[in-house]
Amino acid sequence: MAAVTRWEGVDERLAKMVSKANLDQAPERRRVREAFKDVQLGIDHCLFKAQYSGVIMKESYEVNSRGLEIFSKSWLPEGSKTKALICFCHGYGDTCTFFFEGIAKKLASSGYGVFALDYPGFGLSEGLHGYIPSFDTLVNDVAEHFSKIKENSEYQGLPSFLFGQSMGGAVALKVHLKQPHVWDGAILVAPMCKMAEDVVPPWPVQQILICIAKILPKEKLVPQKDLAEMAFKDIKKRQQCSYNVIAYKDKPRLRTALELLRTTQEIERRLEEVSLPLIILHGEADIVTDPSVSKALYEKASSSDKKLCLYKDAYHSLLEGESDEMIFKVLNDIISWLDEHSVRRVPS
Repeated sequence: MAAVTRWEGVDERLAKMVSKANLDQAPERRRVREAFKDVQLGIDHCLFKAQYSGVIMKESYEVNSRGLEIFSKSWLPEGSKTKALICFCHGYGDTCTFFFEGIAKKLASSGYGVFALDYPGFGLSEGLHGYIPSFDTLVNDVAEHFSKIKENSEYQGLPSFLFGQSMGGAVALKVHLKQPHVWDGAILVAPMCKMAEDVVPPWPVQQILICIAKILPKEKLVPQKDLAEMAFKDIKKRQQCSYNVIAYKDKPRLRTALELLRTTQEIERRLEEVSLPLIILHGEADIVTDPSVSKALYEKASSSDKKLCLYKDAYHSLLEGESDEMIFKVLNDIISWLDEHSVRRVPS
């Protein structure tokens, strides 16, 4: 029987319901999120406490070309011209409806149209929780979703940027490699170009897992350390991770783990093919994704317009798990870069 998680300010009935929910499928994840969303938005975190006016938010579900119901959300500036479109790709242990809410509102209040989705199997989208049978298929789903947004007549002529965080950085890079000429730039925060040695099983264990995955791809058998402890420097903010009740927090499923490893190996081989304007932001003390590969991406990318921002002593979760001062410094660095690169295109 699952232990009941205790959350500050949450009554026992709700805590029990959330703790005992089986989140494998989307209907239960949606029920849990609906019951918990007001609690989430009330936590004592700088991303939630900041007040931004003039932001229009919309949530929607849409069935994609594979027949999967995908959840998405947008944040648009009200009463002012949109400078550019930002298409966000979330991380492995994340969704587009928790910490990113505060990030998106900050960006929208600065004049940007922000769009995000939960990948199949993550957050509120349909699919087995935390299961990635094919990373390339996931990338195709993301590219399809964002392409539809960019085709909207309201947004013609607007620059568009990919914004990827952690695993989402790998998603963003793969979308760019799939569509090399349609994006005006990318923001990569602690991108998963290579997983740090501390989170990758030893080679002999990898070989055993590869064999088992052929028979039991969905099983949760991959050893994993406490990612929140490794990713969040601020202890209070680390504890607040548990409030994202629909994020995947269990051991990685076998096929998922192998797809992530395969993808990082592919990206590491293809760094020279990255050709769009680029800002890479990484904590120097990150032990989840390897900052040395962000440096290699900066050096090897064929982009003529690229910038690398390294933050001394910062951990993996630059935008959620650092001091308030550091979080807003990183956000402001992103917005400054966007402002420099968001010159409206005139259709020919």
